[in-house]
Amino acid sequence: MAYILCIETSTTNCSVALVKEGHIVMSKEDYDTKYSHAERLHHFINIVIDESGITFGDLNAIAVSKGPGSYTGLRIGVSAAKGLCYGLDIPLISVNTLHSLALQVESKKGFIVPMIDARRMEVYSAVFSSDYEQLRSTEAEILTETSYQNYLQEGEVYFIGNGVAKFAEICNHQNAKFISEKLPSANEMATISYEKFLKNNFEDVSYFEPYYLKDFVTG
Repeated sequence: MAYILCIETSTTNCSVALVKEGHIVMSKEDYDTKYSHAERLHHFINIVIDESGITFGDLNAIAVSKGPGSYTGLRIGVSAAKGLCYGLDIPLISVNTLHSLALQVESKKGFIVPMIDARRMEVYSAVFSSDYEQLRSTEAEILTETSYQNYLQEGEVYFIGNGVAKFAEICNHQNAKFISEKLPSANEMATISYEKFLKNNFEDVSYFEPYYLKDFVTG
C-alpha cells in the first residue's frame, strides 16, 4: 500500500492531495487570486493528513509539481516537499506541471495546450495529444495571432490554464477551444506520481531544483 502526498504551488492555487494506490483520498486547495502558499501550504498539509486518519509516518513518498510556473510558488512547494522527504526519509517525485494541467481536459481527439501565464503576452506552454502524449517541448513563448496554426489546421485544440485569456483575445480560429478558469491542481498529480512511484522514478532530494524555465520573475 502506497501513500503519496502531492503538492502543487506553481500558480496561485495552493493545492495538496493525499493519494493511495493512485487514487485521491482527500485534497485541499484554494483558488485564490493572490499567492498565499507561505501561509497556507503547511496548514493544508496538516489538514489532509489529520482528516485522512493517517500519520506522516504512513507516507511512502512526496510528489511535487516541478514547474514551469511562478518562481516563488515553485520554490515554496519544492522546499516543503524536500523538507518532508528529509524528515521522513522517503523519496521525492517530481511532476511536470503542464502535463498534470493537460489531464483536466477530456477529449477523444485533437490537441491539448496547457498554458501558464508568464506575464505580458508570454506563456509557458507545451502541446499534448488527446491521450496526453507530449508532442512539443515545454517553452516560454510570446503569443501572436499565428501561434499554434499548424495544430489548429489539423483539428480542435483545447487551450487550458491561466494564460489562455490573453490568447483568446487574438485567436479567432474555429478549432480553438478556450478553458481559462482552470489552474494546475494536486488532484491531477495522482496517477502520474503513482506510476513514477511504481517505477522508482525518484529525484535526488539534495540536488533537485524546480523547472523555472526562465530567469527569476516575481509573482
